[in-house]
Amino acid sequence: MKTYVKLLESFFVCIFFTAGLKAEIRLPSLFSGNMVLQQQTEVAIWGWAGKGANVILKTSWDGCKYETRTDENGKWKVMIKTPAAGGPYDIKISDGKVKTISNVLIGEVWLCSGQSNMEMPMKGYTGQPVLGSNDAILRSKNTNIRFITVPRSSKTEVQDDFEGRWMQAEPATVVDFSATAYYFARLLHEILDVPVGLIHVSYGGSCIETWMSRETSEPYLGVDIPQPGDSVKVPNRTPTVLFNSMLSPVIGYTLKGAIWYQGETNYMNPDEYARLFATMVKEWRALWGQGEFPFYYAQIAPFNNRLYKPRQDYYEKLNSAYLREAQLKAMDVIPNCGMAVLMDIGEELCIHPADKKTGSERLAYWALAKTYGIEGIGYASPLFKEMTVNDTSVVLSFYNIPNGLTSFGKEVTTFEVAGNNRVFYPARASLRRTTVVLTCREVKEPVAVRYAFKDFVVGDLFTTEGIPVSSFRTDDW
Repeated sequence: MKTYVKLLESFFVCIFFTAGLKAEIRLPSLFSGNMVLQQQTEVAIWGWAGKGANVILKTSWDGCKYETRTDENGKWKVMIKTPAAGGPYDIKISDGKVKTISNVLIGEVWLCSGQSNMEMPMKGYTGQPVLGSNDAILRSKNTNIRFITVPRSSKTEVQDDFEGRWMQAEPATVVDFSATAYYFARLLHEILDVPVGLIHVSYGGSCIETWMSRETSEPYLGVDIPQPGDSVKVPNRTPTVLFNSMLSPVIGYTLKGAIWYQGETNYMNPDEYARLFATMVKEWRALWGQGEFPFYYAQIAPFNNRLYKPRQDYYEKLNSAYLREAQLKAMDVIPNCGMAVLMDIGEELCIHPADKKTGSERLAYWALAKTYGIEGIGYASPLFKEMTVNDTSVVLSFYNIPNGLTSFGKEVTTFEVAGNNRVFYPARASLRRTTVVLTCREVKEPVAVRYAFKDFVVGDLFTTEGIPVSSFRTDDW
């Protein structure tokens, strides 16, 4: 009998302890020590506790208390007011038992997403370096730059958390962090003098379809969407699976904006890319519920895609210029966006340009000028405006050239001209400060022009501020 009573007591103790564990507040990895919250706004914080539990949150920067109750699934969420940039602060969260999020900074928060060129760490890939990274890593210690990386994952069901933690910038952490994201943050912090937080969500080789939800994908994609429980054979090519497992857990974390570096994997379907890209951005913004937050993206750099295709399988639309053209068109349909052009830093034999700093800082120029209102700097690439034919010559004019065009003293060799026969020939280019004049012996009656419209090419036309012109064409052949 005594044995039975002891067993019964142990049973109730176990039940009580288990219930306590279930009721205890749990926070997603996003809300942890060292995190950065967006300044001077209302930010969302959420987590889980027991069903119907009363949750109290207190912020050390103003002593305010926020109170809410969990729903039937134990989920809770509160919106809290943040001050101007500063810290460190603490946030205490309690349902009777207190959890503390310590060393919290208030500053600027950016989402950084895409495929391998966003994922590429500061140390580079095996045999593929990041220029100047060793020195940059050595000098990277900065408690005001912080980041969290969502690890690679692909699921057919929507996930609400991931394994990760916020880290402060220092050599041991920066070495494995996204080079594009780090250089972007470094320049923002240098100019704005506020803490910068980065949420890094990328997967090498991923096509854009993987970053869209089932609800959005089904009407747009002519492919099968995996069902919950299906096996995922190709994680970076299967629609919706990266959205489910990597993006979903961070949706709702209050941001200033996003940067994106992707497109190489979609070079085989350039005609669809602009529409897919605009649809994805629209969905992300709707899910975040922050309106049309800034979205800046890198245009893919020139690269010899023939390396990926046998000669007999290569066809004209596999020319990466068509995907760059789709990204250029996207600027007309995506509000509050900007594109960093990388025509001058591509590598013919490597799809991962080693010069990550230049591209990253061009993304930062967009943010600093357009989002943070810094005047006097160049950030937008020139856009083709008009083509005028004068006898046998062609005059091209452009938008976004406040101080004119330049080739920095080098000959411009990347223009081509065609007549009605649609055969393009190299053209001689003369710069006239704000226009380009083209002539070509082989073409007496020019009707179309192309600039750097090749798979691999090195761009040679810039604004005087050093912002390159995107590849473009005047025809639709």
